[in-house]
Amino acid sequence: MIRPVILIASLFFAGTTVAAQDFDDNPALATVLKGRPYSPYADRAYPGNVYFGDTHVHTALSADAGGSGTTLMPRDAYRFARGEQVVSNTGQPVRLSRPLDFYMVTDHSDGMGVITDIIKGAPNILADPQGAEFHEAFAAGGEEAFRAAQKMTAMFAQGEVPEALNYQPGNPGYESTWNDIVAAAEEFDQPGVFTTFVAFEWTSLVSGNNLHRNVIFRDGADRAGRILPYTTTPPVGSPNPRDLWAWLQNYEDTTGGKVLAIPHNGNLSNGMMFAMQDDFADGAPLDADYAATRQKWERLYEATQIKGDGEAHPLLSPEDEFANFETWDYGNLDASEKKTPDMLPGEYARSGLKRGLELEAQLGINPFKFGLVGASDTHTGLTTPDNDNFFGKFATYEPGPERATHVSKKFADGTVALNSWQYITSGLTAVWAAENTRPAIFDAMERREVYATTGPRMRVRFFGGWDFAADDALRRDLALVGYTRGVPMGSDLAARPEGAGAPSFLVYALRDPMGANLDRIQIIKGWLDANGEAQEKVYDVAWSDDRQPDADGKVPPVGDTVDLSIPSWTNTIGASELGTVWTDPDFDPGLRAFYYARVIEIPTPRWTAYDRVKFGLDLPEDIPLKTQERAYTSPIWYAPQS
Repeated sequence: MIRPVILIASLFFAGTTVAAQDFDDNPALATVLKGRPYSPYADRAYPGNVYFGDTHVHTALSADAGGSGTTLMPRDAYRFARGEQVVSNTGQPVRLSRPLDFYMVTDHSDGMGVITDIIKGAPNILADPQGAEFHEAFAAGGEEAFRAAQKMTAMFAQGEVPEALNYQPGNPGYESTWNDIVAAAEEFDQPGVFTTFVAFEWTSLVSGNNLHRNVIFRDGADRAGRILPYTTTPPVGSPNPRDLWAWLQNYEDTTGGKVLAIPHNGNLSNGMMFAMQDDFADGAPLDADYAATRQKWERLYEATQIKGDGEAHPLLSPEDEFANFETWDYGNLDASEKKTPDMLPGEYARSGLKRGLELEAQLGINPFKFGLVGASDTHTGLTTPDNDNFFGKFATYEPGPERATHVSKKFADGTVALNSWQYITSGLTAVWAAENTRPAIFDAMERREVYATTGPRMRVRFFGGWDFAADDALRRDLALVGYTRGVPMGSDLAARPEGAGAPSFLVYALRDPMGANLDRIQIIKGWLDANGEAQEKVYDVAWSDDRQPDADGKVPPVGDTVDLSIPSWTNTIGASELGTVWTDPDFDPGLRAFYYARVIEIPTPRWTAYDRVKFGLDLPEDIPLKTQERAYTSPIWYAPQS
């Protein structure tokens, strides 16, 4: 019995001796082990995962949500977002098709929590005569509750709110609400599985013009729990973005934390979102300090959401056949002023990016150097970006036979400003990060390695560089090539090498596995011409089905498989993936520019088509029943070398 053991031992040592000898005599193996690992996935330094989430969610704690029937609270919203079935505000069971990866509850900081305390009859509310009156009105419901909500809105607008109801920093009810918001975010945060963020919305509304920002913290309760949200109400708050930025700076200085702000809905600002002057300083020209400060804190812009798509406008981009997508251009947020064409350049992401180039040429720094994200702005606590599962903007627009034909907003003269069918299922934010954690996702947002989708979860890569090969888009290690030879979305192109030609862009898109095929990929370029005037051009760079571009380089429509009687569609047209390396044919090294990719799906049914079949509706012909969902990457910028 001893001999076999000795034999086995001798074979073991002989094997290890040979292996060691092979290592010593194999310089190639030694090079691999001492340098880059053999495993292509070991020590990977670039973000290899894409995570989808919502950066803009309201619950019953927001006065406009709670006052219109929302009962779901932050914990309900988190449960829903991570994939659980919940009961909606109108008593309907609802569940996502699949969980989201990250989530941010961003209730309005002004009056945060007051409506829920009024409705439930908190002791501090009932002790005030006006608070008790409001509580009784909401308990009665119907017309009485509606009149109470109107009266509350007027009191807040006129600054005539009783102290007990004035939920601002310094009010115990306000502090209690914020503490519970922070606690809920901490409770549901599961690093690596489901990430939640402490956040709020700063809701500046100057003369009815939307200048709202969502404020997102990288930190947990240890830092974000030490402050109270900034509001727009003096003396503790302000509607001026400069004052918000000062508050953000103070937060970082006093806590050692990190924070950023994301503006949204320039389409409801009546030209103020990307204004070329400081409207809070009597229209004074923007200066370098303004530009640097805005660029520091506002590195992202919410380009698509439930209140309309904000990437482009057909009057600003008449040559872009996809620019008129879910456009809202009736006026400002509260419909107190109608829209005029001169306001549009200050409202849309593409025109904002172009204005940023103009201001950079004047000031030396670009205030509108932002990446693009999408979000819902739901006021139901339910993010529902799928057209067959849409639960509306407010609780009053949850599924029902009346919602598609309801008049949502009127001007003072009685004309219709907005119909309820104009609400859209947008959107989501996609983040390229190494892991699903607060630090990794926040850092990706800060470096702008993110993109917006109108709801689908397509995977999109976009890189810019000077020496991509024509077949790089076909490589299995496409991302490695992109990071080693170029820069990702949200970045500045590296300095142009001596003797280099035009920049190339490596772009790739893979369809949502539960969604529609892809029609095409486009690259949108904006630049300053030799006269310093902003220009733009849309290039079709990859498309499906062997279509041939026309004389102007435009690719014809992909076709349409939508069956409105079901409703449904088939993926018999389009492509499951598209990719290419595209070189700018019109590049001038002396002109500053930006580039971003737009990915378009084939036509699919809109939420109104699902309502039409579900409720047996005979809808007016002007209500659209089809859509082409899309994604927008963050830009890559080019600046001439001085």
